[in-house]
Amino acid sequence: MTSFEGRTADYPIEKIFLERWSPRAFTDDSIDEATLMTIFEAARWAPSSYNSQPWRFLYALRGTPHFAKFLGLLVPANQVWAAKAAALVIAVSKTTMSPRGTEMPSHSHSFDAGAAWQNMGLQATVLGWHTHGMTGLDIPRAAAELGVPEGYRVEAAIAIGKQGDKASLPEGYQGMEAPNGRNPVSSFVFEGDFPPA
Repeated sequence: MTSFEGRTADYPIEKIFLERWSPRAFTDDSIDEATLMTIFEAARWAPSSYNSQPWRFLYALRGTPHFAKFLGLLVPANQVWAAKAAALVIAVSKTTMSPRGTEMPSHSHSFDAGAAWQNMGLQATVLGWHTHGMTGLDIPRAAAELGVPEGYRVEAAIAIGKQGDKASLPEGYQGMEAPNGRNPVSSFVFEGDFPPA
């Protein structure tokens, strides 16, 4: 079976799915804009309902005034480690779509934005970078301070960086710094009807 750093798939899958994980310890490496755009390019090719592509990504590179603003939107527990990320990204989704030229609510905007974020995470891993998605941010303040208009939903923040030494983290975070496991397929896949509670 496919394995990586204590993770083992129950069925054969590509190793990249196990290699992608969400560290908190980052090095001081900066990310160049071309590499970051390659990560966003992968997001571009995600599937979406009616090809509506509802995802939007706002980003800030470490060392810029934007970065301090983005970092300040995170909850304090995330600010502690995300301060070393090379880039911070805020994922936003458009809540409507126009499949036939008429604006209508999109049932799947968050689902579709999640597919785009997954593509980003996998592409970053291929390039030797890591991503860490988080909902630990002040979502209303992020929408207001970043000028997110009506009809768009702030979904999450994403830190991008090169994996660092877990010893660089505060002691309480070091024990969490390893790829984690997953529930077995049998716990979430069912033939036919939803199982009784």
